[in-house]
Amino acid sequence: MNLSFFDQFTSPCLLGIPLILLSMLFPALLIPTLNNRWVTNRLSTLQLWFFHLITKQLMIPLNKKGHKWALILTSLMMLLLTINLLGLLPYTFTPTTQLSMNMALAFPLWLATLLTGLRNQPSVSLGHLLPEGTPTPLIPALILIETTSLLIRPLALGVRLTANLTAGHLLIQLISTATTALLPIMPTVSILTTLILLLLTILEVAVAMIQAYVFVLLLSLYLQENI
Repeated sequence: MNLSFFDQFTSPCLLGIPLILLSMLFPALLIPTLNNRWVTNRLSTLQLWFFHLITKQLMIPLNKKGHKWALILTSLMMLLLTINLLGLLPYTFTPTTQLSMNMALAFPLWLATLLTGLRNQPSVSLGHLLPEGTPTPLIPALILIETTSLLIRPLALGVRLTANLTAGHLLIQLISTATTALLPIMPTVSILTTLILLLLTILEVAVAMIQAYVFVLLLSLYLQENI
């Protein structure tokens, strides 16, 4: 019984072929593409407004040099947002519950921000490892602590996204299982549990959106330190 709760996090396979790549590419098909018409429909207008809002929020803490990252950060935000929201639908698979995928997104982008800082302003980037005014006896310890905190950033990004989505999916499955089991025995309690499940689902929609935003926002803050 305990193993069945975690079956939803296993990558689906067809004829022995993992379908995780297909589930990652499918959200991109739902985004309508722009055409050359002067008059666009309401969906395209809403899409452009949403893209503009996300780009504006992500680019506020960055200077003009960081605006080159607007396309990467906005695309990553839309990818995570659509994957997280589609994963809440029944009989779907959420690739962002896999730590391997989240680390594959977090580590290269974090490394790119770090290398950008080391190339453009190496003294300032290395200066973050030692706060100004540090007593001499504490310098080796602080350098070690700051280096560890710097290297653990991609792991924190991946684990945060994985843990929040996994916990939400498990809670939804546990409460839905309890609702189904209590229906023939105690219908009143089952109805109350259904209300709790509805509220939890709304909360998970908010969590899916917030975690996608936090993931990309932290990357933009890391970029801000290095440009």
